[in-house]
Amino acid sequence: MKPILQNSLAVAGGLVLGSIANMSLISLSSSVIPPPEGADITSMEGLLASMHLFEPKHFLFPFLAHAMGTLVGAFIASAFVTKNKFKAAFLVAGLFFIGGAMNVYMLPAPLWFNLTDLVLAYFPMALLGYKLAIWARK
Repeated sequence: MKPILQNSLAVAGGLVLGSIANMSLISLSSSVIPPPEGADITSMEGLLASMHLFEPKHFLFPFLAHAMGTLVGAFIASAFVTKNKFKAAFLVAGLFFIGGAMNVYMLPAPLWFNLTDLVLAYFPMALLGYKLAIWARK
């Protein structure tokens, strides 16, 4: 397989599998930590209207979803590209970061969550995913 095709597929696979990990955790979140009484989290409008009801515990799974999605995506991309493994991991993280920044713009979450999410869930997880991929290759 040509390196450019393999690298493109590795990054695309990282994005897809990272997104699946992210959405799996988001889907699981309401069964582990129920949403606040009266909160409709099934639509963006309902979520916007009920964000003021959320307590810190309700932000745990969104953070974990963003962090684990990025970690999985960066690991997959780093593990399967032919070279520039670091760049592949950080490309995945950058794309997930853009999604996170859009989330910050669209949802009125508390500042502490937005900062924690943007600072810790993307690029540090990409670095960890990259290092795990290097470690797994040895």
